[in-house]
Amino acid sequence: MKLLEYEGKDIFEKYQIPISKRFGVLKLGDDPKSVNITRDKCIIKAQVLAGGRGKAGGVKLAKSKEEAREIIEKMLGMEIATHQTKGAALKVKEVLIEEASDIAREIYLSIVLDRKDATAMLIASSEGGTSIEELAHSNPEKIIKIPVDLNEGFQEFQVRELFFKLGFDKKLYKEFSALVKNLCRLFKDIDANLVEINPLVITTAGELLAIDSKIVTDDNALFRHKDLQAKEDHESSEIEKEAKKIGINYIGLDGNIGCMVNGAGLAMATLDTVKLAGGNAANFLDVGGGATVEQITKAFQIILKDKKVKAVLVNIFGGIMKCDDIANGIVEATKKINLNIPLIVRLEGTRVKEGKQILLNSGIKLEQADSLWEAAQKAVSGTN
Repeated sequence: MKLLEYEGKDIFEKYQIPISKRFGVLKLGDDPKSVNITRDKCIIKAQVLAGGRGKAGGVKLAKSKEEAREIIEKMLGMEIATHQTKGAALKVKEVLIEEASDIAREIYLSIVLDRKDATAMLIASSEGGTSIEELAHSNPEKIIKIPVDLNEGFQEFQVRELFFKLGFDKKLYKEFSALVKNLCRLFKDIDANLVEINPLVITTAGELLAIDSKIVTDDNALFRHKDLQAKEDHESSEIEKEAKKIGINYIGLDGNIGCMVNGAGLAMATLDTVKLAGGNAANFLDVGGGATVEQITKAFQIILKDKKVKAVLVNIFGGIMKCDDIANGIVEATKKINLNIPLIVRLEGTRVKEGKQILLNSGIKLEQADSLWEAAQKAVSGTN
C-alpha cells in the first residue's frame, strides 16, 4: 500500500522526524480560502503517487497568500503525467500546503527491503532532490548502502560512518543520529517495504527537515495496522475496492477475457495460458479456497463491470472447495446475473465428475473444458 506525501508525514511526525510546518490539505471541491495560510511564502504540492511532480507542474512556490489560493484552485482537478506514470495522467484530488524552506543542501535518504541480500538496506546520497534511479545509472559511486539489522536498530558506529560520508557539519550529529534511528524504527514498526525522504534538507538556519515523504507498506501485514488498513488505497480502482470489501483479490488488466480462479498460482498460470493462446486477460481475480455462492456471484458481477470483458473463463481446482460446490455456485450465480457473453468453465480436483454433471444438467449456456489449454483456446475464440 502506497501512502500520499501528507499521510507519510503524519507518520514522520509521530516518530519525531522533523517536517515543514503544514498549513493543511485541501481536497477537490474544497474552498481554497478555507485553509489558514499564516506565511506569505509557501509550497503547494499535488498529492499523487508519482515522482517527478515538480517537472509536471505539481509543485509550485507561492510568494503571497493570494497567489497560493490561485495555485490551489488551478492545481486541484488538473491531470499530471510524469516519467513514473508511463504516459497515464493522474488526476489531482488533494493538495498539501506547507511553509517554504530556505534550503542550503539536499540529501537523499531511504530504507528499503533488499530481497537480494535478505535484509533492510539504508540507502543515502549527498545528491538529494534528484531521481535515485538516474543517479544509480550515472554516478553509482555517490550512493551509500548500509545494511540494517531491524532487531538491533541502526547502530551508533553506522550513524557515524553515514554522517561523515555525507559530509555533515558536526553540529548536526545528534539531530541526524536521532532522525536515522527513528526512521529505522518506523520502517520496522509499520512493516514497510520502503520509507524514503527525498530530499532531506539542511536549511540556511541549520535545521534538518524532511520536506518530502514516500512510504510503501506490505499489504500482507496490514491486518496488524488497523489505522493503515482504514486508509484509502489510492492506486486501486473502484472495482478493486469493491472486491477487497468482500474478500476477493482482484486486479484490473488490459485484456478482454475475465478470469475467475482460486489461488494466486493458478491465477498466474491462467493468465500466462490465455496469453499463449493469443488472448489477454482483463483481470486477475482470485476467489480463494473457501468461496461461497455469494462470493462467486459477486465475482461474476465484478468481472462484468469491466466493459472490456468479452468472455469469462472460470478455472477452478477443487481441494477444500469441492468442484460440485463450485458448480452449484456458478449455476446460482448465473441465475442472478445477466450473462450474455461466452462462459468457459474448467473444473479439476475433488468431486470433479459431480461438478461437471451439475453444469451439464443446469441448462446454462456455457462451454466446459477438460484442460486449461482447451479452456484458454475457447475463451480466446469467444472474444472473436
